[in-house]
Amino acid sequence: MKEKYIIVSSLLACICLYFIEQVLSVNYLAKTVSKLLFFIIVPIVYINLAKKSDVKTELNLRKLDSKNFKLGFLFGGAAFIIIFIGYFIFGSFIDFNSIATELTSKSKITPANFIFIGLYITFGNSFLEEFFFRGFIFLNLYNSGHKKLAYIFSSLLFAVYHMGIFKNWFNIWLILLCLVGLFTVGIVFDWLNTKSKNFINSWLVHILADSAIIIIGLKMFKIM
Repeated sequence: MKEKYIIVSSLLACICLYFIEQVLSVNYLAKTVSKLLFFIIVPIVYINLAKKSDVKTELNLRKLDSKNFKLGFLFGGAAFIIIFIGYFIFGSFIDFNSIATELTSKSKITPANFIFIGLYITFGNSFLEEFFFRGFIFLNLYNSGHKKLAYIFSSLLFAVYHMGIFKNWFNIWLILLCLVGLFTVGIVFDWLNTKSKNFINSWLVHILADSAIIIIGLKMFKIM
């Protein structure tokens, strides 16, 4: 029953967010608030009502040991480098001007607010996604004995969820490449968290990966 709640509620949350972000085409602030509500409330309801526990205990956050996060920094540094390598290899196939125009028209992201939004994406948004996809979905399914399901479902939903963000940015082949890449990243993030038994390792990697993307975004918006 608990596993069904995780799967159904997370699917509904992502579907609702897709509708809000892509169909209603709300601005970035509205997207952020809706994501905050769904990605925090759904896990909190599960932890407090279904498992009758608290967040720190459930997600193993009471005793954090920095020794357990070496892999997070190592993989994060590798992700930072790989993203820049990918940018230099595939950058010529991407219309960055069109992406900047779409972000400005639909999400109201401009050069004036991009740095502030970039900081939120790097630290706040990455936290929400890791808390939801790894802390809530993966670790709960994994710890309940559904290990294969935990890996596949959390990684697949993570990849498909992001398709709504870049579906108009790339051609079909780059989109498929991104989906495969995101699914693979999800698997790696999941594996990292089995080492620390919480989502901090994958959050560290996510922060460093997003840092590279934001730096590329600064160039896209001609801020640097």
